[in-house]
Amino acid sequence: MAQAVAIVNGINQALAESDPIPGVTIQYEDWDDSNLALAAPDPAKEAENARRASLDTQIVAYIGPMTSGAAKESIPILNAAGMVQVSPSATYPGLTKDLLGAVQVGEPARYYPRGPHQFARVVPSDDVQAKAAANWMKDLGATKVAALDDNDLYGRGVNILFAQKAVEVGLKVLGPQSLPSDPSQYTGLAQALKANGVDAVFFGGNPTVQTGKLWRDLRAVLGANFTIMAADALYDADFIQSAGPAAEGTYITFGGIPADKLSGAGAAWYRRYLARYRIEPGPYAAYGYEATAVILEGIRRVGKPDRDAVREAVLGTNGRSGILGVWSFTKTGDTTLTSFSGLQVRSGKVEFVKFLSAG
Repeated sequence: MAQAVAIVNGINQALAESDPIPGVTIQYEDWDDSNLALAAPDPAKEAENARRASLDTQIVAYIGPMTSGAAKESIPILNAAGMVQVSPSATYPGLTKDLLGAVQVGEPARYYPRGPHQFARVVPSDDVQAKAAANWMKDLGATKVAALDDNDLYGRGVNILFAQKAVEVGLKVLGPQSLPSDPSQYTGLAQALKANGVDAVFFGGNPTVQTGKLWRDLRAVLGANFTIMAADALYDADFIQSAGPAAEGTYITFGGIPADKLSGAGAAWYRRYLARYRIEPGPYAAYGYEATAVILEGIRRVGKPDRDAVREAVLGTNGRSGILGVWSFTKTGDTTLTSFSGLQVRSGKVEFVKFLSAG
C-alpha cells in the first residue's frame, strides 16, 4: 500500500537523522502485516507480529500499525507485555477513548488487559475528524447526506461519528449504513440513494479494490459532479488508481497538514525527504517520522533498553517541538494536535483546498 511505503520512508529517515544514543544500539525491523491479495492489513498477521515482538526481550518499542483494525489486534498483546506502541495513522477513537457510538462493546478497556494504556498516536482521532467533515459538508451546500462505510473498525467508527456530527450541524442524514457485502450490489445502492434524494455522500473506509468499484458505480448513477467526501484513509494513490476518473472531484478530510504545507521544522523535514527519496511524501510520511522520533527521544532519556522505563518516558512526552509543531500526549495516549485539512482530487492528484475547523 502506498501509505505504508510512505510511513516506512518516514521511519527510516528519522532513524538515519538521529544522533547515536550512548550505550544503546538501535535496530529497526519492518514487519509487514498486509494481505497482498486484498491490498489490506491481515489481522492475524498483525497479531502474530505483536506476539513476536512481545516475546523478544531486546525489543522495547513498536511503531504502528497503520490501521485501526490492525491496532485492535496488537494493542492487547503489547499491553500485556508492557511495550510502548506509537501509531502514525490509527485514528479510531475507541482505541483510546470511551465515546458514544463505539463499534466494539467495552472500549477502550477491552484493549488493555494489563490496565494502564501503552498505546499512543501522533495523529488526531476520528471524533475530531468527523466534526471537521460535517462542518465542511455543510459549507459545501449539502442538505441530505448518505453516510456509508466499509464495516471495518476504522470506517464504521468514523462514519457513525460523522452521522452524529452532521445531525448536530443541521444536516439530514441517511444512515449510517455499511456497504453490501457483494460489490455487485453497489449500483443498486447508488440507485436507492438517488431515489431518496440525497445530495451528498460521506464514506468512511479503506482504499481497496472494492472502494474503487463503489466510486465508479456512484458516479455512474449520481453523476460526475455529485458531492462525495471521504475520510483520510482515501488520501491514497492506490484509491485514485483503483477508482480512475471516478475519483475526480472527491473531497477528502485529513487529520493533519499535507507535507508541502508544513512550516518551520516541518518544512525543513519536507525538503530533506525530497532530497532523500526523490518523491513527494505520502500523507503519513511525516507522522511515521514523528512516531519514530518520539520513541527515540524516550529511549535517549532512559539510556538503556528497559521496556517499562521507555514506555513511561514516551507516554510522558510533553511540549515536544517536532516537525508537526509543538504537542504532547494526553493521559489517553492521544496527541494534543488538532490541525485538519480539506483536500480534493483534481486531475488525478490530491490537492490542498483549505484548513478545516472542528469547532
